[in-house]
Amino acid sequence: MIITILVLIATVAMFIVGRMRADIVALCALTILILCGILTPAEALAGFSNPVVIMMVGLFVVGGAILQTGLAKAASHKIMRLAGTNDTAMFLLVVVVTAVIGAFVSNTGTVALMMPIIVSMAMESHKSPSRLLMPLAFASSMGGMLTLIGTPPNLVIDETLREHGYEGLSFFSFFPVGIICLAVGILVMLPLSKLLVKKGVGEGRKREKSLEELVDEYRLDNNVEAYRVDARSCIVGKTVAQLNLRADHNISIMEIRNETSRHRGLIRNITQSLPQQDSVIAADDILYLQGPKEQIARFASAACLRKQDATTLDFYDIGIAEIVVMPESRLVGQMLRQSRLREQYQINVLGVKRSHDYITANLPEVRLKAGDTLLIQGQWENISKIDSEEEDWLLLGQPKTMAEKVTLTYKAPLAALIMLVMIAVMVFDFIPIAPVTAVIAAGLLMVVSGCFRSVDAAYKTINWESVVLIAAMMPMATALEKTGVSAMVSHQLVAALGGIGPMALLCGIYFTTSLLTMFISNTATAVLMAPIAMSAATELGVSPLAFLFAVTLGASMCFASPFSTPPNALVMQAGGYTFSDYIKVGLPLQIIMGVVMTLVLPLLFSF
Repeated sequence: MIITILVLIATVAMFIVGRMRADIVALCALTILILCGILTPAEALAGFSNPVVIMMVGLFVVGGAILQTGLAKAASHKIMRLAGTNDTAMFLLVVVVTAVIGAFVSNTGTVALMMPIIVSMAMESHKSPSRLLMPLAFASSMGGMLTLIGTPPNLVIDETLREHGYEGLSFFSFFPVGIICLAVGILVMLPLSKLLVKKGVGEGRKREKSLEELVDEYRLDNNVEAYRVDARSCIVGKTVAQLNLRADHNISIMEIRNETSRHRGLIRNITQSLPQQDSVIAADDILYLQGPKEQIARFASAACLRKQDATTLDFYDIGIAEIVVMPESRLVGQMLRQSRLREQYQINVLGVKRSHDYITANLPEVRLKAGDTLLIQGQWENISKIDSEEEDWLLLGQPKTMAEKVTLTYKAPLAALIMLVMIAVMVFDFIPIAPVTAVIAAGLLMVVSGCFRSVDAAYKTINWESVVLIAAMMPMATALEKTGVSAMVSHQLVAALGGIGPMALLCGIYFTTSLLTMFISNTATAVLMAPIAMSAATELGVSPLAFLFAVTLGASMCFASPFSTPPNALVMQAGGYTFSDYIKVGLPLQIIMGVVMTLVLPLLFSF
């Protein structure tokens, strides 16, 4: 028992100091418990196979797909339009929307789904996401109190009631309690969340130009038109070389795109390719033509091409980047048509920036000078290749990183369907699929359906530090229970307060549960404390409802520690938080919530 207590105290102290990564601290504590014989290897590793941990991994992938397909960005735009530029309105919308989702989906799932949306909102508004991410985690826990399925401790006390012959709780028995929690949370978090704003987290960083900014800077949309090739067009079956567009019409093909869709457009595939001399034009190809608009219109009319309404450049397979011509480069003094960039690297030059001038017309005849910046277009791997194989130029930006940021918007409907089906399976009990199975299947479908650019991109969305932290801390509950630490503390508290009266005992149960949840998982705490609360109520001869609700509230409304609940841990890295941030904001909220709820519970559930 003494060793377990010392390990727990040392672990908490290391978390507070923050000099070592939280996941490493948790693994060190786990290792000591194994070496001291307190936990067997099987008990110590049980956390890594726990359904909650597996669900965290799957939900990171699902959340990453929501970001990759542009769903998060679209949702953030809608929320921002409702909130405008008002920080308070944005805060309230985030908290309320998160709480509503958290009423039907696990708080872990809610945070994993909402986190990319919040980060996208912060990026769009040039603000730090740190003010919103911790309230997001807290709001998901508050929302979990609105329904029976909102959080596991709710199910624990429902099962305890049924085991002791009482009528079980209904789906919305928790709703009055949840509404009060949410109201208290908003009133307390609104001023305290200002303490969380961190400069340098999501704002004020020196960043690369986005692809959209490059398009605007070089005014590419001004001289690009998109046309679909009709099946009866005279150019069907011809090669790009046979068209001879540059010589005959003074225009060029920037991109050849092909789009296919099935099931009313839900499943779409888009392929992009750069035109080569031997590229063959096919019916329904979309050609992105660059040059004088009158020349483009004349050629399109003669070739029976249909103009497309949308001419926005997308960068799914093909990207753009800038290279700067170095003083000693072989390109200095050469015309662009002599550079052989297309032949050697399969890239196009779309524009030249010289000082403050932008050259996009008659590019083949432009004679290059040292310091010129070229806007190049090509497959992402070819742009990366030009950086690694030449010293004649400097590639600005990181093509691989930029490619990973490109949203695959045409996959957004499919990603939305997968997410909605996953949520439905988790909400409705009549569907015979376990929530963890639904999450694993959803994550796998996101990968195999092409919602990620690659499997590696899916793995990169997983916050392994948070996963390891939760998995390594879960066995701590087993150690506390095996050595009798938890039972000793709980029973002594009940013995000390039971004689004073039910109100004092209610406070003791609530704050004991709240204290234990700071060190072990909320579900484990609820499992431990629910039988104690039931026996205490039985001994006093009063209704156990208020005492059991005190258990689930104490277990769920724990905000002062980053590892007490998975949502708290999920946002830690993304928000750039330290342990002290949770103390500054979470501890006052946890105390105020405890005081309010211990006063309210006897009014809602009389003794």
